[in-house]
Amino acid sequence: QVQLVESGGGLVQPGGSLRLSCAASGSIFSIYAMDWYRQAPGKQREFLATITSGGITNYADSVKGRFTISRDNAKNTAYLQMNSLKPEDTAVYYCYAAIRDIATRGRSDYWGQGTQVTVSS
Repeated sequence: QVQLVESGGGLVQPGGSLRLSCAASGSIFSIYAMDWYRQAPGKQREFLATITSGGITNYADSVKGRFTISRDNAKNTAYLQMNSLKPEDTAVYYCYAAIRDIATRGRSDYWGQGTQVTVSS
């Protein structure tokens, strides 16, 4: 069984920063891409950033230059450093990972439970 757990969300003032973490645990054989998404009230889930196991990254235009995705393969953890936060960044932030588990060696998609980020003065 594999789990993804996000942490690091909270309330921050406009212009502030937050660092989100996504830790994968369980019967993991290997982790492929790890992504961050967000979903604001009344809106569809939005892709933010992705990072491959080799460290190649890609970003949505809406966060390019403000957000940075990284990962620690030894800890099975991905991070999202968010700077210059704006009120429109307020959303629930979700982690996604494509993981091959030990038992079946099959590749499956996993999502975390989400962490709330609120940008407000």
